Amino acid sequence: MDDYPDRTQRSSALPATNIGNVAVVRGSVIDVYFPQRLPHIRNLLRTGEQNHIILEVLTQLDAQRVRAIALTPTAGLARGMVVEDTGAPLMAPVGHSILSRMFDVFGNPIDLLPPPENVEWRSVHHAPPSLSCRSTHSEVFITGIKVIDVLVPLERGGKAGLFGGAGVGKTVLLTEMIHNMVGHHHGVSLFCGIGERCREGEELYREMRDAGVLPGMVMLFGQMNELPGCRARVGHAALTMAEYFRDDEKRDVLLLIDNIFRFIQAGAEISGLMGQMPSRLGYQPTMSTELAQLEERIANTTAGAITSIQAVYVPADDFTDPAAVHTFSHLSASIVLSRKRASEGLFPAVDPLQSSSKMLTPGIVGERHYHLAQAVRRTLTQYEDLKDIIAMLGLEQLSQEDRKVVLRARRLERFLTQPFYTTGQFSGMAGKTVSLDAALDGCERILNDEFKDYPESALYMIGAIDEAKRPEASHA
Repeated sequence: MDDYPDRTQRSSALPATNIGNVAVVRGSVIDVYFPQRLPHIRNLLRTGEQNHIILEVLTQLDAQRVRAIALTPTAGLARGMVVEDTGAPLMAPVGHSILSRMFDVFGNPIDLLPPPENVEWRSVHHAPPSLSCRSTHSEVFITGIKVIDVLVPLERGGKAGLFGGAGVGKTVLLTEMIHNMVGHHHGVSLFCGIGERCREGEELYREMRDAGVLPGMVMLFGQMNELPGCRARVGHAALTMAEYFRDDEKRDVLLLIDNIFRFIQAGAEISGLMGQMPSRLGYQPTMSTELAQLEERIANTTAGAITSIQAVYVPADDFTDPAAVHTFSHLSASIVLSRKRASEGLFPAVDPLQSSSKMLTPGIVGERHYHLAQAVRRTLTQYEDLKDIIAMLGLEQLSQEDRKVVLRARRLERFLTQPFYTTGQFSGMAGKTVSLDAALDGCERILNDEFKDYPESALYMIGAIDEAKRPEASHA
């Protein structure tokens, strides 16, 4: 980080330096006294023995004092230390040479390679594109995962959320989508890790390098060991890079965020450190504004599109939690992962009855896809309603028609499972991608009772439906 100070851009109208002193240190919150003039809100300040401690101004307390939050560890910071105002906000590197690289929130490379050359530094804070610049064209984004493409189709240039509690497979599903889409996606892919595990970043980098898709990818990390100030800004830095590829290079961008809840959590931590009164369940009072400032920058414009897929941790599996509720409102597709389905071994553990997508209309996906998806959903809903009766009285007490519905639904549930490339080393099953036509064809044939004489296990963890007819599958 020693070379970071040279990267800030000063305003030519201001004197060369604006020097202050540390007045109060309270953990990550530092009050700084500036006798000459106050720095602007969001300006970066530098202090410490070698200017290695970086602070961001959050509020102006009076005519000569500002309150800042630390973006780097504050070990060794003491009252009276000299603080320098850089005269600029946090900057992110943009340019063609950042492709295939891995950065931290300050734009420093963390892949053990030298810093990229020919980069431009831009502020991480931008306004969302105006309504007049936005595109209104809707197009489906194919993932190769049956349950998503059939029941919760994603929008190209839209925002999709993967909701779930701890350990239900959000990161696995996100990694599988990266594997399936980055190879076929002709634009730029950008992965942003907010407050997640460091080992996941290292594993992802290795997997993408081995798969040969790293040249079209940029990775940015602010991991869970970093301070809340750093975790709250890494999403903005990633969006700045994505906007460069969309607006300057006129390319489509695939933005993957893991995990947007950690962004909200970092904001709540900062709010608490700043002494603000929390709102419901301890969240910051400005949560919806902070989330909207980030999410509204992800948009389709006439130049290109940013398609975003975001993992969203749901605290204690409570979907009424304010963090989950506020995130829902920004998305075009919500993929809900269910602990119950995961416990039954139905992976991906997508709950088709709680998941939804605004793309599932006849005008966008076509009549056949729409009616098949509705028929699948209806069958699964009827099965859900009959589960209590089955638990109490057994399957034999159902009418002939209800029994057929149950058998269809159970076969559909198993057909909508799929072996993943990213878990092949653990499961011993080779991963599969399935085209939309093959997935729809399979659902249609199950609904038409073509597989009523096959055991349910023949449909479990297969790709296209014809794999169920193989001799080894039918005897499984």
